[in-house]
Amino acid sequence: MQIFQDMLNYAFGFSTHGAFELSVWQTCARALLVYGLLIGYVRFGKKRFLGQATALDFILAILIGSLTSRAISGTTPFIATMLAAASLIAAHWLLSYCTSSSKPLSQLLKGTDTLLIKRGIVDPAALRRSHMSNDDLSEDLRQAGIRNLDEVEESRLERSGKLSVIKRDKLSSSREK
Repeated sequence: MQIFQDMLNYAFGFSTHGAFELSVWQTCARALLVYGLLIGYVRFGKKRFLGQATALDFILAILIGSLTSRAISGTTPFIATMLAAASLIAAHWLLSYCTSSSKPLSQLLKGTDTLLIKRGIVDPAALRRSHMSNDDLSEDLRQAGIRNLDEVEESRLERSGKLSVIKRDKLSSSREK
């Protein structure tokens, strides 16, 4: 057992007392170990948090990156830091589970979408509440392949901060003219 501990200490520098005591090779070995552990953590956690679907997911990604970088550089104890990262992912998993069955909790933690356009008409108050300019909206619409507002049945600023667009079908828009 002692030989195994000595090998781990030699490879990863677990017995060092600070980043300045780590060799280049130990830092590289720590990076690979953190990478492997994070793959396992992500497999345990929900898949969407890496896609940064909501503010919760984005915050988790930032925290995990910040926390685990310290484990690699040796500025914090390795095992405690990796356990802290695992606890964040577990808490995120639990919050995601709870918000999936509770609309009020979901709205509180993840926010709500905002209807910006209905049948080609922009809601200026919703645009202001969303801190979007007309230029921002136009840019997002162009990226969705929309040239003019008549093409839009409905558009919402989603909880993720992305604009979703439902195009009007050509038959219904020609009937209304």
